[in-house]
Amino acid sequence: LYEHYYADTAQIYYEKRRKNCYQRNPLKHYAVFLRMLSRRFKAKFDATSIDEFVGEFKRTMPGYPCPSTPTVYRYIDQGLLDISNIDLPMKLKRRRNKRHHGHSGHALHKKHLGNSIEQRPKEIEDRKTPLHWEGDLVKGVRRKNQPALMTLTERTTRFEVVIKIPDYRASTCQRLLQNEIDRHPAWFKSITFDNGSEFADMTKIKGCQIYFAHPYSPWERGTNENCNGLLRQFFPKGKSMKDKSAAYVQQATDAINRKHRRILQYHTAEELFKQYISS
Repeated sequence: LYEHYYADTAQIYYEKRRKNCYQRNPLKHYAVFLRMLSRRFKAKFDATSIDEFVGEFKRTMPGYPCPSTPTVYRYIDQGLLDISNIDLPMKLKRRRNKRHHGHSGHALHKKHLGNSIEQRPKEIEDRKTPLHWEGDLVKGVRRKNQPALMTLTERTTRFEVVIKIPDYRASTCQRLLQNEIDRHPAWFKSITFDNGSEFADMTKIKGCQIYFAHPYSPWERGTNENCNGLLRQFFPKGKSMKDKSAAYVQQATDAINRKHRRILQYHTAEELFKQYISS
């Protein structure tokens, strides 16, 4: 009886001491998480948000304590960690409420380049069938003789393909996209582009159905617009891309494709895309 009593009492005191220790030093309690967090956010090529890292850690390291997203932000704001807000470009982003947009008067009179987004079949709209993409250009210096990035975002998995182009003339865009489709013919069922003049020759594309969003309607390609925003972390507006190598472009693309994203239940776009094309 006494042995049982003392054992229970000892366990109670042990748990109390552990709790007090955690309350005095929560950073020690989350030591593994915080060490991995610091390493991740000091990396040059990374597009991860705090919430994505928390979700990734919970999924891949289930046996270790993990703080909540607000708790991590609080630690950073209090200066308790060796990373600061400047290491977190994603913290500056705020989710905007979705608005229902109407087409402005001048948009209605702009010429459609080809098949309208309104002609897309339902299987594209509901995202249940992969290999349907959205596309646009990300520009540094806005001059046609300047290099830019052609970005293609797969609607279901959010996988990103980024092609550096030497200029954004319509013929250049069409030629380099055709090269990409010819290289991976099984990847592309359809692409929905912006209605800009850079894509005027896309109706010549073979092996993939091309659609065009309404003029001045970027929200119709919201998946691609989101990924373009992520790329801006590596390719700021107003800065020429002439010095950006193919290796740099690929590293930036990989950083986006390897994000553990909430919308993908904290899987990565790369993981899901590879699963689909190998099945």
